[in-house]
Amino acid sequence: MTDAPTDPKRYLVRTFGCQMNEHDSERIAGLFDADGMEATEDLEQADVVVLNTCCIRENADNKLYGTLGHLKSLKDRRPGMEIVVSGCLAQKDKEGIRERAPYVDLVFGTHNVHRATELLHLSREQGPLTEILEATVADDHELFPSAMPARREEGYAAWVTIQIGCDNSCAFCIVPAVRGEEISRPFDRLVDEVRDLAATGVTEVTLLGQNVNSYGRDLTLAARQAGEDVRVRPLFSDLLRDVGAVDGIRRVRYTSPHPKDLRPETIAAMAETPAVCEHLHLPVQSGSDRVLAAMHRGYTAERYLEKLAAARAAMPDLAVTTDLIVGFPGETDDDFERTLGLAAAAEYDSAYTFIYSPRPGTEAAEMVDQFIAPDVVAQRFDRLKAVLERSALRKHEGRIGRVEEIVVEGPSRKDPTVITGRTRQNKLVHFASTSPLRVGTYADVRVTGAAPHFLRGELVEVTAAARHRTRIPVTAG
Repeated sequence: MTDAPTDPKRYLVRTFGCQMNEHDSERIAGLFDADGMEATEDLEQADVVVLNTCCIRENADNKLYGTLGHLKSLKDRRPGMEIVVSGCLAQKDKEGIRERAPYVDLVFGTHNVHRATELLHLSREQGPLTEILEATVADDHELFPSAMPARREEGYAAWVTIQIGCDNSCAFCIVPAVRGEEISRPFDRLVDEVRDLAATGVTEVTLLGQNVNSYGRDLTLAARQAGEDVRVRPLFSDLLRDVGAVDGIRRVRYTSPHPKDLRPETIAAMAETPAVCEHLHLPVQSGSDRVLAAMHRGYTAERYLEKLAAARAAMPDLAVTTDLIVGFPGETDDDFERTLGLAAAAEYDSAYTFIYSPRPGTEAAEMVDQFIAPDVVAQRFDRLKAVLERSALRKHEGRIGRVEEIVVEGPSRKDPTVITGRTRQNKLVHFASTSPLRVGTYADVRVTGAAPHFLRGELVEVTAAARHRTRIPVTAG
């Protein structure tokens, strides 16, 4: 008599943080799929729950431990449920997680995502397990997120990790400590991966790295150390051109660039490669040279605006977004006024604004005697937000009457009768359609209205049908 087959375990992955975390989550899900597990969106039905964490801001800790507290009550009712904590906060606070939440079954960091299923099996055999690697093996390019199986939420779009780690030393940022030094993937492997993705119906790719502008620097150094006659490293601009030339790829995006490393070659590649979208996210953080120096950003406000002007001269329809921090230690009223002035001069399409949050292990976290009073920071934050929203609204109103190419993202969260799409400039558009439009469909939409954070429009015509198959695991190059 043979044993009856057991139902596959069901898993749920929750992601906190940036696009790098989202991409890591896709890879964890892909590895679980390959191991015979099934995805679920129902927490009550999940046998394995993964919290893929971020540690950029202080509230990331609160989010994690609040969620873990809820999961503990579920685990008390369902002792067989397994709880996994991964990502940046796991990398940084490995001991703290185990101390505060001893019921967690598995903790692993940013450098061993590739071992997710193996570690899960070990924890079942050996009990609660923590594995944090201090660094990725530089010459093992199979350890990159994009070299592993993936379960993508949207089949028409894909992340492509071109680089991991960061060699910068921004005073407020913990990323170099948890992601390690910069490691670039080989150029040819990246282009091959994009070709493979296009063959599955992917039409939009986003190139990912902590500082994409410095892509290839480590590859050249390694080649020279090996005795090769290498004079010029592969440039990010070269990658943009070659990825943009892949048959079937209609849109190429990238994040995140660092202003100090934005080269004229990259601007030229964006302007001259039709597939590269007219959107530049260029984090400025502050408009004060004194604060920028304290942050170790490596540029002045004037130099930043010069690079922005050069990009807009090459691409007149360029949409520009940014990141800004309010209340960095030591920020004076004059410093903040300079930030307001830069924000007004830059005329951003939108911006991510953050109240400074000290992260233990960073230089700025030690500047306790220079912390700004919360009420002062809150007032500055509101003033900056008002300037940015006025700018965003002006930019959006300027697009009324234009016909924009959008790619369908699905029904609106607030009104399922309304379809949402995104323009090449990365602007969200809400519009009606008399017939359903599949996610990944390209269409022309006439803009009829504007708000600070979205556009309204009317469908003109469908220009290209979606090509991708519905949510399948994909193995990259």
